[in-house]
Amino acid sequence: MISEETYNIITALRDELAEHNYNYYVLAKPIISDFDFDMKLKELEKLEVEFPKFADPNSPTQRVGSDISKDFEQVEHKYSMLSLSNAYSEEEIKDFDTRVKKIIETDCEYVCELKFDGSSISLTYENGELIRAVTRGDGVKGDDVTTNVRTIKSIPLKLRGNNYPVNFEIRGEIVMPFKAFDELNAELEKAGEQLLANPRNTSAGTLKMKNSKVVASRKLDAYLYYMLGKDLPMDGHFENLQKAKEWGFKISDATKICKNLDEVFAFIKKWDVDRHKLPVATDGVVIKVNSKNLQENLGFTAKSPRWAIAYKFKAESVSTILKSVAYQVGRTGAVTPVANLDAVQIAGTVVKRASLHNADIIQNLDLHIGDTVFVEKGGEIIPKITGVDSIKRHPMFPPVIFIKNCPECKSLLIRKEGESAFYCPNEDGCSPQIKGKMEHFVSRKGMDIDGLGQETVDLLYNEGFVKEITDFFQLEKEQLASLERMGEKSALRILDGLKATIQVPFERVLFSLGIRFVGETVAKILVNKLHTIEKIQTATLEELIDIDEIGEKIAESVVDWFSIEKHLQLIEKLKNYGLQFKIDAKHLEGMTEKLKGLNIIISGTFDTHSRDEFKKMIEKNGGKNVGSISKKTSYLLAGKNIGPSKLEKANKLKITIISENDFLKMLN
Repeated sequence: MISEETYNIITALRDELAEHNYNYYVLAKPIISDFDFDMKLKELEKLEVEFPKFADPNSPTQRVGSDISKDFEQVEHKYSMLSLSNAYSEEEIKDFDTRVKKIIETDCEYVCELKFDGSSISLTYENGELIRAVTRGDGVKGDDVTTNVRTIKSIPLKLRGNNYPVNFEIRGEIVMPFKAFDELNAELEKAGEQLLANPRNTSAGTLKMKNSKVVASRKLDAYLYYMLGKDLPMDGHFENLQKAKEWGFKISDATKICKNLDEVFAFIKKWDVDRHKLPVATDGVVIKVNSKNLQENLGFTAKSPRWAIAYKFKAESVSTILKSVAYQVGRTGAVTPVANLDAVQIAGTVVKRASLHNADIIQNLDLHIGDTVFVEKGGEIIPKITGVDSIKRHPMFPPVIFIKNCPECKSLLIRKEGESAFYCPNEDGCSPQIKGKMEHFVSRKGMDIDGLGQETVDLLYNEGFVKEITDFFQLEKEQLASLERMGEKSALRILDGLKATIQVPFERVLFSLGIRFVGETVAKILVNKLHTIEKIQTATLEELIDIDEIGEKIAESVVDWFSIEKHLQLIEKLKNYGLQFKIDAKHLEGMTEKLKGLNIIISGTFDTHSRDEFKKMIEKNGGKNVGSISKKTSYLLAGKNIGPSKLEKANKLKITIISENDFLKMLN
């Protein structure tokens, strides 16, 4: 009886404190004093220590964090966390609206939301309790930061009410309010430490700290903006967010349904001004199709959803002096001019350098050393020069003339037809290119070798220990331990990381080779379609272009790369070190050629599977997904709400129309 009575007291205290947390951090309407809250929290802490069998990871007492440090586990997202396409003008939003209506062939509602400037997070709830919080990462998998997220008081650990789905995911942005940021910088200044640059970077860095007690002290906040799951209460995205608000989530009051583009533009105009009154940083407006069914109908490109776009507010612009221009050589040999500026503050950060991109930009700006230039942050992230105040130019200021020779190896630069960049052709003798390729190979998205960052690669190269990628696998513990700031423990960590490369999947190995235009997405597409390195290296230009999402530029780059003998030798050496150059056998399970040679277009909404699941089935069975109806289309896989013009065109071209049941029978 005593045990049951104690449990009831603890449970009642937890519920009461959770309610006060919600009133204070979500509604901003506290009903008790901070002192009274703290006294109740201490009472609960005391009871939990005295009766550890009643411990609960979602107790309000767990919000304070822990001193225990632990590395972050990588977790694969159930639904990919893709980035949004950006728009910078009303015309680009009109184009987005045209693309949407062309696919769905009807009018639709849009939801406009503020684009908070912080760190993206995905929260998973089961039976009303937070079970996992994962960062965006590379979009496919991210870091499990649940312990840190539990300390953020505007994120509910247990949901209110009982009408929520059993299992669902909700995404949002972790932000640091301006007030908390200013208080933190004031503490750092008082301690004589370096100040933090801006709230956005600070929130991202705080979220990845290994000491959750420090995270708790930094007063992070969160706004949630998107729900995913099979049993969501409504079809409307906006309506689901209102439900989420009832369950205790912090949803921005600015979120609004817009019936047409005029209302969208009015929302943007209002918040371009009013955003400066907000307690947190915003950098734009996100526009989403409201209906989840229509979202599914629209689907995704390789990089972003077709049903949403982010409008970026015009960046803050300031003037400063151009002191000089330096030139950087990347791993592909591209030479990028960089402006050195008198230090100036833009959007909360001090800027001393800005990219000039290429020779054409310099020429179009008519830059002179000593010019007064206008600088802004593209998307409020990357500084760039947008103009020159020529009235302030002195007649003796010398013009900026793009260099003719590589700044590192002095090779004569070349410019490929149809491209804006100049390149250094000396890829085997130009140190930034050599080091850049090695850094790319060991990077997190490539081989992900712990301890081999830019500085360590630089040291190894300068000491003569590594001159090409395969030299990493010849490294010995004594060589590594002899490096500056490197001990035996660090050396062993690197060697263990090199041994673990045999477990890295083929698509990441392909990405790590550094083939121009072959990023993460393209590498996955090539691997999923061709399965082995032999098939990729022997594929013709036409065969590559025929693969979904592979254009002529990418195909030419792949063919060119595999035509070079030293690249083929590199692959053979890496094979000898055990790296994977074919798709995992498990991935191939269930693959057939039942749909080989068939071009299938999907339209409408379905009962048994999502559009993305049907697309994967088509690819897995040898078919090709196409985006529009033509004479080459084999089938139109039609669901509910299919547009009448699409049906009309299919009938006109005598394209066979099949239902989802017809399609599934074809596979069975």
